[in-house]
Amino acid sequence: MKKMELAWITVKQVAVLFCLIFTGYVCVRVKAVKPEGKKAFSDLLLYLVVPAMVIHSYLIDFDPKILPNLLLSFGLSVCLIGAGLLLVMALTWKKKDKNLPIMRFACIFSNAAYMGFPLIQALFGSEGLIYASAYVTVFNLLLWTFGYGMVSGKVKAAEVIRSVCRTPVLISVLIGLILYLGRIPVPDLIAQPIGLIGNMNTPLSMIITGMIIAENDLKKLLCRKNLFGVLIVRMLVIPVVCFGLFALLGVQGMAAEVVLLLEACPCAAITSVFAVQFHYDEGLAAGTVVFSTFVSILTLPLCAMLISMWLG
Repeated sequence: MKKMELAWITVKQVAVLFCLIFTGYVCVRVKAVKPEGKKAFSDLLLYLVVPAMVIHSYLIDFDPKILPNLLLSFGLSVCLIGAGLLLVMALTWKKKDKNLPIMRFACIFSNAAYMGFPLIQALFGSEGLIYASAYVTVFNLLLWTFGYGMVSGKVKAAEVIRSVCRTPVLISVLIGLILYLGRIPVPDLIAQPIGLIGNMNTPLSMIITGMIIAENDLKKLLCRKNLFGVLIVRMLVIPVVCFGLFALLGVQGMAAEVVLLLEACPCAAITSVFAVQFHYDEGLAAGTVVFSTFVSILTLPLCAMLISMWLG
């Protein structure tokens, strides 16, 4: 029964994502929104919506009983995301392509918050979501340092540090940690608007993806050079390697299960946004998000079942 529930939750989440993508597609097709509007939407997402989502994820009650597992979640998150990063860099070390940075980004960073969180809640409840917040924290730190530096082309340490220090998302991570660890109460009058703005993250990201698709042929997206290579690495190679790493190290328990499931999620929705921001192949980026999400209908329930069998 639990397996059927897990499969249904995954299918439902994927269906919702595609409805949002279709909304963006229709808006462009009926000329309700101009295609060039995606740049303004992506700016709104990066500088307002994502920071609000990050801060809101920390507005939870502090529980000292789960602090050891929370710290373990941070360590395991660094381990898995770092392993995926090193693996991708090794596999693409000699590859030459102008779109290589966005391809690497799509392989390394997953759509954990939207695709993973409903599964985590269904399987592990509120405690699992707290461990998931640790993963998202590490995820955001790496995304907005290494990931941002990679796709923006700011490879010099001084440039990356300067850019990162001005990045609203990392500032919001710092604010969130201070609020959570300092047990600082946030009035509902402030918390509720932050939550509402943060909830726009997935809809807006998917609508931007739909707008990109509207400017391209879906069949041509599927034929994009390097698309299948990205899908294989993101949806198969990285989860298998991470699963094997935990099995080899003998890591078990809820924190390990949560982190591994989040690492197995499809390509991050923000991949499309960065492709717009930094002038990469938008069709390739949109294709990685759309088709990896579709593949996750099969891979995520399978991964969750294997995790519960071997790491539980």
